[in-house]
Amino acid sequence: MGSSKKFWMGMVFGALAGGAVTLLEKSTRQAVKEDFSKVSSGVSYVVKNPNEFIEDLRETANKVRATVEQVTEDVAFITEKVEEIKDVPPQVTDLVKDTKETLRKIAASGRTQQHIDEKE
Repeated sequence: MGSSKKFWMGMVFGALAGGAVTLLEKSTRQAVKEDFSKVSSGVSYVVKNPNEFIEDLRETANKVRATVEQVTEDVAFITEKVEEIKDVPPQVTDLVKDTKETLRKIAASGRTQQHIDEKE
């Protein structure tokens, strides 16, 4: 168990050292400073206006819930339609196949008749 603790301590110190090294570059320091400023102003706003933050959070949760309900309804509708399509009687399938075959025969006989008319 002691080696595991050493490993995690090494990870933490390594991350801190890596972070410190990256701060040697001026543009990185400036970006970190700007990010920290944004985060701190956001946290400050939430601390000063907790009721507004909670209301915004509720509104967002309600929007997400409504979207999930709508998607659930849409999926149920699509599933129902797919089941209806699966239940198409085999007679309809046979009728479509017969019609296709008949049209193919008509087309073939039309080509033959056209070929005969061209010879005359």
